[in-house]
Amino acid sequence: MRIAIASDHAAVSLKAVLTAWLREAGHDVLDLGPEGTASVDYPDYGYALAAAIEDGRAERGIALCGSGIGISIAANRNPACRCALVSEPLSASLARIHNDANAIAMGARLIGEEMARRVSKPSCPPISPAAVINTVSTSSPPSTGLPQRSPHEHPAQHAP
Repeated sequence: MRIAIASDHAAVSLKAVLTAWLREAGHDVLDLGPEGTASVDYPDYGYALAAAIEDGRAERGIALCGSGIGISIAANRNPACRCALVSEPLSASLARIHNDANAIAMGARLIGEEMARRVSKPSCPPISPAAVINTVSTSSPPSTGLPQRSPHEHPAQHAP
């Protein structure tokens, strides 16, 4: 699988670990930088990751910054990129299955190397719906008084 990976200065070390691990597993990894720990602007790298997905240089992407929040927002500015901020394998799997995420973002200051590997494992089979049902409460949420909508509808579809 062709995987693009990008980070800011706070996540260069984790990026190096994941890049080496993915290459050892036989994946074609496009490292979009940065190379060193000098301060950089994370949006530049989020945009570069999304562009690599958009133009077909990568099928999937891994975006890393200190918290994962900023770079995921930057990557999602490109409509071709659907980047989900994840911190464990279940959310990564659900993002792929239910949201067609083609990229994930993680916070290098918040996730350890081993968990980052587990979350990034592109060859792991999706979690079965039965496993999700057994781990997620199926009780109905309390009523908010807001119009109900399908998770696939945009909120603007209900605007007056």
